[in-house]
Amino acid sequence: MAAYLRRRLAWLLPSFLGITLVVFLAVHLAPGDPALRESFDPDAGSADAADIERFRAEHLLDRPLAVQYLHFLGPFDLSPRGHRWFGGSGEHAFGGLLALDLGSEIHRPHVRIVDELGRRLAVTAPLTLAAALLAWGIAIPLGAWSAVRRGQKRERALALGLFALHSLPGFWLALLLVLAFGAAGLGWLPVLGLHSAGAEDLGWFEWLLDLLLHSILPVLALALGSLAYLTRQVRASMLEVLAQEYVITARSKGLSERVVIGRHALRNALLPAITLAALILPALVGGSVIVETIFGLPGMGRYAYEALLERDYAVIQAVTALSALVTLLALLAADVLYALADPRIRHG
Repeated sequence: MAAYLRRRLAWLLPSFLGITLVVFLAVHLAPGDPALRESFDPDAGSADAADIERFRAEHLLDRPLAVQYLHFLGPFDLSPRGHRWFGGSGEHAFGGLLALDLGSEIHRPHVRIVDELGRRLAVTAPLTLAAALLAWGIAIPLGAWSAVRRGQKRERALALGLFALHSLPGFWLALLLVLAFGAAGLGWLPVLGLHSAGAEDLGWFEWLLDLLLHSILPVLALALGSLAYLTRQVRASMLEVLAQEYVITARSKGLSERVVIGRHALRNALLPAITLAALILPALVGGSVIVETIFGLPGMGRYAYEALLERDYAVIQAVTALSALVTLLALLAADVLYALADPRIRHG
């Protein structure tokens, strides 16, 4: 186990750097130019060449891609005000990902990316965590029930309903919830933002209630989007466990069906869920672009979407790097927990 853990940790850094390099190249090779977006004057109808060149030099857009990537990676700042070793003024010698300094947004220099990531993550993480808990809380009993009732009419009806739910695109499902429960439908729930206008003047209880009401539809949209897949995974794992000899032996001993299912079958059927649960962590960081955009939530997904529209390379790279790191750590933790939970697993 220790040797396996060392090997995985040894591959962690190269994998992370490889992901950041691929994302960096994809972003910089995509159409669009942040310098033109920054310098374009709608009234004049053209861009000032001097401003464009000054903007490019300030953000190293006129330098080779290798230099730009090393500047993003760090730990040395390669900009004109960076480390003296690389021709800078020395005002800001160190920076970049390895220095834990993600810099500022390109089009809003006064906004630190780290601060904005923290603010956006405070919106995305609770909503996604609540959606994950809701999805798993429904998927586990549904999956177990459908496995035990395999072949029955009610189980087939449930499978058809889950298949229909799984086939719905995420944006369509969110829009259906808006039309059904928003002002255009039943009018039961708010559909935009996290708070109503003037919520800052409310007492703490009314403020919290307003937040909960605004969170219901986004959480439902996120949970329903993964419910069908999780239910099918639990069902498949449960069917495999029910065919094992120890389950048959438990039934032959005269144990009640409730004990056989709950104590012997379900507990072992949920072992593969450890890996699926680990994939929740990247979602907590990355957020959902579709849901956050439709419901007007200032989360990580919408932050990445806005950065793509603005061609803000620094923000795009920061969000993807954070998501990649959390994904790698989550997968590593899932493998370790799976090995600890199932003594049959041995890593050579």
